[in-house]
Amino acid sequence: MSIVLMYVAALLPAIILGLYIWRKDPHPEPFAWIGRAFLCGVLICMPVAMLENWVMHLLFGDAGPATLIGSTGQAFLVAAVPEEGAKLLVLWLLLRKNKVFDEHFDGIVYAVFISLGFAAIENVAYVFMAGENWLSTAVMRALLAVPGHYAFAILMGYYYSLYHFVDRSKRNACLMFLMPVLAHGVYDSIAMSGSVNPIAGSISFVVLIYFCIKLQRAAQAKIQDLCTRN
Repeated sequence: MSIVLMYVAALLPAIILGLYIWRKDPHPEPFAWIGRAFLCGVLICMPVAMLENWVMHLLFGDAGPATLIGSTGQAFLVAAVPEEGAKLLVLWLLLRKNKVFDEHFDGIVYAVFISLGFAAIENVAYVFMAGENWLSTAVMRALLAVPGHYAFAILMGYYYSLYHFVDRSKRNACLMFLMPVLAHGVYDSIAMSGSVNPIAGSISFVVLIYFCIKLQRAAQAKIQDLCTRN
């Protein structure tokens, strides 16, 4: 029974956010394509984890970063760049010849479902690795980490749609990658600071909550903007 509860706690945040963004779509996408996007996010999780482990070992060895600069480097180079890069690659492969990708809001929908597929598997791993502390881990990740992946994806999907439907400029092409990487990197930098500096760690939680609130507001603004463009 406890294993079932652990799976529910790990997967429910992604399910709730997925249903929310699907219902926000003025013309909801077919379930078949939504399922493909989610499955793509699931499938890239293991290869990305392997890449991250390789980059981590290459940059920091077995000990890991020991300074705030090192943890920031880890946040961006080990986590944000590989994860958001893989998501963007999958988004491009999924949408480049997709005839149902015909409205501005669709970029956000597909980016979010790819990201939630990734976040769901990542969440399962974290919850089960937490052992007896699985419930507190599940709650914290439901409030912060999974919504974080959701918000990063909204930024990616927003600029992807702007590039595809509005302005095929180098600026939008860069922003569809740089904005989610920046948001992801800052999030992880704050979250990881406590592991290398107790003083920074004592205030990082408050800073992280503030950053997440601002991030979700920015994501909501992007949703509203594309909803009005459809």
